[in-house]
This record gives sequence, C-alpha cells and structure tokens, in this order.
Amino acid sequence: MILPVESLPGPDDIVRRELPNGIVVLVRENFNARSVVMAGSLNAGAVFDPAGSEGLAAFTAASLLRGTETRDFAAIHETLESNGASLSISAGLHTVGFSGKGLAEDLPMLLDLLSDALRHPAFPAEQVERLRGQLVTGFKIREQDTRYMAGRTFRELAYPPSHPYSRLPEGRLDTLAALLREQLAAFHARHYGPRGMLVIVVGAVTAERVISLMEQCFADWSAPDQPDLPLSPDGVALDSTRTQMVALPGKSQVDLVLGVPGPSRRAEDWQAATLANAVLGVFGMYGRIGAEVREKRGLAYYSYSRVDGGMGPGPWRVIAGVNPANVERALDAIRGEIRRIVSEPVGEVELADVKANFIGRLPLQLETNEGVAGSILSMERYGLGLDYLRRYPTLVSAVTPEAALAAAQHYLDPDVYALAIAGPELTDAPGAAEAEV
Repeated sequence: MILPVESLPGPDDIVRRELPNGIVVLVRENFNARSVVMAGSLNAGAVFDPAGSEGLAAFTAASLLRGTETRDFAAIHETLESNGASLSISAGLHTVGFSGKGLAEDLPMLLDLLSDALRHPAFPAEQVERLRGQLVTGFKIREQDTRYMAGRTFRELAYPPSHPYSRLPEGRLDTLAALLREQLAAFHARHYGPRGMLVIVVGAVTAERVISLMEQCFADWSAPDQPDLPLSPDGVALDSTRTQMVALPGKSQVDLVLGVPGPSRRAEDWQAATLANAVLGVFGMYGRIGAEVREKRGLAYYSYSRVDGGMGPGPWRVIAGVNPANVERALDAIRGEIRRIVSEPVGEVELADVKANFIGRLPLQLETNEGVAGSILSMERYGLGLDYLRRYPTLVSAVTPEAALAAAQHYLDPDVYALAIAGPELTDAPGAAEAEV
C-alpha cells in the first residue's frame, strides 16, 4: 500500500518545547475545526503505591477535580459545562493521565483548571467520602463480573507479587476502604510535580499561543523532591503453568484469560509481536483463534488475543468467554493455535493482509484531533521520535514471517502460561482445586 506519509504528523508540523521546569509541550496546529484537544501525563501512577495502600494513586487522581483551594466541586464543573468543555484526570500504573476538549477560545480556561487541579487540590472531606463510596460500589460490581475477575486473577498469576503488574491500579476493596484523606494529600505533595510531565495540544490554536499559556499556568511550578519514575522491572518468564479458578455462584458464562508477560512498547521485537498477535487473534474475525475457537468449533461467545506493551512488560494474552461445558475444549483449541504460531512462520499472504490493515488504518486513527494527540503522546512517552508516524509504514512492511515467528517464540509457550478462569464453579476445570468461593 502506498501511503502519502508527508501528510501525516511529523517533525515539520509538530512543535516541541521543554519548559525550564521540565514540562514538555507538543503542539500540532489544525485550523480545520474550531476545537482543541489536550492530552498529557505526569509521573504519579500506581507504581508509587506503598504496600498495603494499593489504590492510593488512583484515589488521589480521581479526587483532583473534586475541589481546589479556590474552587469547589460545583464551580469546577459549572465552568466546564457552561462552556461545553470536558476535562478528566485519572491514574494508570505508571502515570496520571489527563485529557480535555473545548473550543479554541476556551483553551486558557482548560489549562487554568488543569493547573489548579494538579497543583492546588483541596481534597474536601465530603467529596473524598462521596468519591470513596462511588469507587467502592464500582469495585463491588466488578467483583461480580467474570471477565474482570479473570483479568485480575491472571495478573496475579503471570507476575510475581512484588511486580507492579501483578496488581491493578484501582487497588483492592480493603485498601480502598482504609485510605485516609491525609494519605491522598501526602501522596499528592510527594509525587506531583513538573518533571516528566507531558502536555499535548492539537487544534485551532498556534503553537506559540499554547506555549505562552503553558508558561502562564505552569512555569512557576517546582517540586525539587519529586521522585523519578522507577524503571519497570523486566517480566519474569514463567517456569511452569499457573492456573486458578475463581468461582462466582449464579453465573452462566465462564471467562478465561491465558497468557504470559509480553514485550514492552520499547522492545525491539514490538512491531513483530503485534503483527504476530494480529494473525493469532485480531485480524478479520479475531484471527486464527476467532476462526478456530468461535467460528469453526462454536466453543466461545467471543475469543481474541491482545498484546498490551506499554512502559514495561505488559501481558500478551488470549481472552475468551465460553459456555462452562466447553472450557476444556476451548482451552485445547486456544493452545493449539498458540502452538501453531510458535512452530511455523505465518504465511506470506496472511502477513501481507495484516500489514495492509495496519498501514491502511493509520490515516483513520489520525482523522480526529484526539487521535493525533494520542499518537503524539505515545511517540514522546516511548521515545519513538517525531517522525515515527511517517516511518511507520516502512517499519511494518519490514517485518518478515521469520521475525514474527521469532517474536512469538520469544514470549509465547503453549505448555507454560498463566490461566485464570472465572465463572460458575467447575469441579473438573483447571485450577478447580484452588477455587475461591
């Protein structure tokens, strides 16, 4: 496929500026619409949660728009709603992410609100308790969700307990209930600061205007004791299969997650792994796994695979929802496709179709300001270079069947994996002896 790469965002139309306090600002002007989109992150994610206080980073981030030293909850949201704008802040494993959208003339308001929330949160007691109630309710609902419980248990099996990827950023019900307002304020004071912060703005505004506004809102922010983001521990290869069944009485469907620690986004074989994964469980009707497990054998309501990447060794896993009577047969079929992907190179035609899909969908992903902002954020976060999107077709085209095979063999093993199953109790299911009721 021939793609006019010069039309894609690149070094000649993305302005990058680093403020003296370490904040990196990237802007791409787009005057085809009147709106602006803002996206970004700062290094205050769940990797900083102390043991026994899991969920602290997520609770802190979720509290920031609940009130500041000069604005209460109602004032913040009335300002946003009266201008038809949006602003959100939430924590992930490594970073706190934020995003906003509004008309171009509202960008000063959005950046001012963002600065106020990030720098001067008040953690009002009433709002913190109200938020806690919402988080606890959501947690209890998710604990009855078979797909969520299978995913959470899978992480506990695939990574050692000390590895940050063994847990989810939202923490646990017991830790969430025990966190104090003072802990949120202390976490904010310790970890929020400008160093490592990224801000991306795309839309109908000039780069110089954005940088000027950023300087007005953030240039005087300093946090000399702000800790650096810790390096992500490498994934620990599994030496044996680990299986656990989570029994949820009353459920009629089983959800299962089978996989291993996979590549980070910066891994040299990342591109080859994503193409191999597309063949395995994404392309078309969810790849070979979808064709074999769902379409041909009728063993699953859904089945696919995904490789997460990210700043560390995110999981590479197969996810499926099956009838409880079909668990063993579905697992046999899934393992069969994993064995196939690690045993023989994918076909030239099969790989060419996946490459065409990857390259062809790129312009569609960049049709919106949100898509462009997200791509620029990833390029900066993972050090891909501002010319990454223009090199992307060449990078994808260069992956050979042998490279895809090598990447699959590097991470996947049909005989050694982590397997989490959640659903009605199955006495003969793998891991049933370890069932939780």
